[in-house]
Amino acid sequence: MERVQGIGGFFFRAKDPKKLAGWYEANLGVTSVPGNYDTPPWRTSAGTTVFAPFKEDTSYFGDRRLQWMINFRVRDLDKMVAQLRERGIAVEVDSEVYPNGRFARLSDPEGNPIQLWQPGGNDPR
Repeated sequence: MERVQGIGGFFFRAKDPKKLAGWYEANLGVTSVPGNYDTPPWRTSAGTTVFAPFKEDTSYFGDRRLQWMINFRVRDLDKMVAQLRERGIAVEVDSEVYPNGRFARLSDPEGNPIQLWQPGGNDPR
């Protein structure tokens, strides 16, 4: 059975994303996602984890009432997607392959957004 390998990122809305990201970096040592694919994001012994405050009016999470989206790192996106679809779960695979890997989206039973990430390219873990 395919399982997630860990959390690939935590995304949430903020009134002032840059200011809030600066607070987290200054006070907790959590660096924000870089503005390019050449600079590595925050890395722990488990691999990279993206920490990304977004503008509060972002459409990135879908429904504007939702304040967060979790990203799970997976070993094999295609196998995970097939497994979820076999269980009747709707999954949308992003057709674009990014420098840092591939992505898919789904929602939990309460409508909370979930992103699946298969690392690749600049982040092989």
